[in-house]
Amino acid sequence: MTAKIHGMTAAELSAAFKAKKLSPVAAAEAFLKRIETLDEKLNCFCLVDRDAALTAAKASEARWKKGAALSPLDGVPVAIKDILVTKGWPTLRGSRTVDPKGPWDEDAPTVARLKEAGAVLVGKTTTPEFGWKAVTDSPLTGITRNPWNTEKTPGGSSGGSSAAIAGRLVPIALGTDGGGSIRIPCALTGLPGLKPSFGRVAAYPLSPFGTVAHVGPMSRTVTDLALMMNVLAKPDARDWHNLPYDAKDYMRDLEAGIRGKRIAFSLTLGGRPKILLEVEGLVRAAIKRLEDLGAHVEAVDPPMADAQEIFHAMWWSGAGYLLGALPEEKKALLDPLLRKMADEGAKIPLRAYFEANTKRGALGSRMRVWMERFDFIATPSVATVAFDVGRLMPTDEATGNAWLDWTPFSFPFNLTQQPAASVPCGFTKDGLPVGLQLVGKMYDDAGVLAAARAYEAAHPLFDKAPPGFE
Repeated sequence: MTAKIHGMTAAELSAAFKAKKLSPVAAAEAFLKRIETLDEKLNCFCLVDRDAALTAAKASEARWKKGAALSPLDGVPVAIKDILVTKGWPTLRGSRTVDPKGPWDEDAPTVARLKEAGAVLVGKTTTPEFGWKAVTDSPLTGITRNPWNTEKTPGGSSGGSSAAIAGRLVPIALGTDGGGSIRIPCALTGLPGLKPSFGRVAAYPLSPFGTVAHVGPMSRTVTDLALMMNVLAKPDARDWHNLPYDAKDYMRDLEAGIRGKRIAFSLTLGGRPKILLEVEGLVRAAIKRLEDLGAHVEAVDPPMADAQEIFHAMWWSGAGYLLGALPEEKKALLDPLLRKMADEGAKIPLRAYFEANTKRGALGSRMRVWMERFDFIATPSVATVAFDVGRLMPTDEATGNAWLDWTPFSFPFNLTQQPAASVPCGFTKDGLPVGLQLVGKMYDDAGVLAAARAYEAAHPLFDKAPPGFE
């Protein structure tokens, strides 16, 4: 079994631990060996703690032997995006402006929940500086690469986590999503990932980018997302936005299917995005599969044509708030484009920010009412496929909106705070993954996972490994 461990999902690892066919220590050693051997090709880890991982794996092995596992994730290796604080490990957020000395004396809620569940934390994954953009490179850690083509980006800002999972260096990982930062990299690396409803998964410290920021699971299968949500959705009093805990079992209705569900299909979201033709073709084929599964699909645009204007004001202002007051010697250490964004954001008038926030409230209200007609919205996850590393955009046609122009389907649902998942729906002729986005009604995280699982079951792609990472 040793040669195949790295190809196992979290659910498969858990089943093997329970049946005593595999040890958590053997699993940890196998994935750590993968990281040691293959991460030089991807640069997706910025910290690996072999000793801590093996210590946790030995403790998990003892629990499984006693029949006292803490959860199905007990002993499963997991990576943590380097935006989420982790006790004893520096959280540098891809920035040379953060002091590595810390103190690093507490765990973010999601990190704490995983530890309580017995998961084996192996290390931290790369992020663009402070998670500001939708590709993953930074002055601190350099360029992170896509396992499907190492000359291409894995997306961002959770690109380190997506590359690690797609390359089979870990089976699951944590990401954050302030404008698509889970869904974008999952789409570009052929993975499922979930941005939960805002408040469903506790976050602390709260993001300086405000209430557009979510924390969620990334994996190779939708089943693993559900297993993670059973752990991640547990409460934490430090997050004053945290929803009341409802003890939902996200596995219970995962196989419910989508027969009879009402799906709004949109290729524009009311705007005029430039969608790669191959992406559009694969997404249209995915929509046909949803119809074949019994869903009622209607081509219609939701009322969110002003989303980009709103998000621009809020995201740029967040960068200005976070970095605008840094002393010059620290600003000189920043990613030059992040510095430019922060300088622009610091100049946005307070009135303009409040106007954007008011428009956001109106957008959220419109969408709550509009979603009474539908169970889900289906869109492409991203308008393009993975493009060359070292770029912010797939083309040289730059605008003041930077990465928003090629990610028009993700950030609107950070504004509305709805649950949204990306699920792989195919590959281009060049072998690059494409994602289908499924968006649910507010708080229907379980429904989104069930819809994503229905699609995955009809069109399974999770056993397809990138060449060289089999």
